[in-house]
Amino acid sequence: MCGIVGYVGSKKCLPILLNGLKSLEYRGYDSAGVAIMEKDCIEIRKECGRVCSLENSVDSSHFLGSVGIAHTRWATHGKPCRENAHPHKDNSNTFAVVHNGIIENYKELRQTLEGYGYSFYSQTDTEVIPNLIHSYYSQKEKTKENFLNAVCKACKDFKGSYALLVLCKDFPNMQIVVRKDSPLVIGLR
Repeated sequence: MCGIVGYVGSKKCLPILLNGLKSLEYRGYDSAGVAIMEKDCIEIRKECGRVCSLENSVDSSHFLGSVGIAHTRWATHGKPCRENAHPHKDNSNTFAVVHNGIIENYKELRQTLEGYGYSFYSQTDTEVIPNLIHSYYSQKEKTKENFLNAVCKACKDFKGSYALLVLCKDFPNMQIVVRKDSPLVIGLR
């Protein structure tokens, strides 16, 4: 069980994401992390332990972005440590993902991706997600439609239940959200 939260808006997202994580901390207290769109890249910070550990480690003046995702983790794959904490990026640093749920066939997907030259740095099922998205995305030109199609194709390969939030550095003002058999709530203001 984990808690995920995302924000797309006009305000600095870090305080909003941290507040959301505090509300979801009962869903996981092994680690917490954020991924925030900053100019032309995705900045990630993650810490072991409770959300307050993450909050104490980030310099809020460094994060100005208004689009981001966040995660609080209760470990199901891999021990509680910084390497296994979410968000996870793909090898090219194009995508960042937070995930609640279980990708049951992650070992097979990981093996396939390793055959394509992808490397993995965690013990989690989540790390296959951004790399699989990248493998589909890199086959075509960089468009919003291709971003959406790559996420859809990757999701067709997953077995299990999940809720995902996906960032792409090529489209800094958006994120894609997906759910299959796991809860996900979207709010508009």
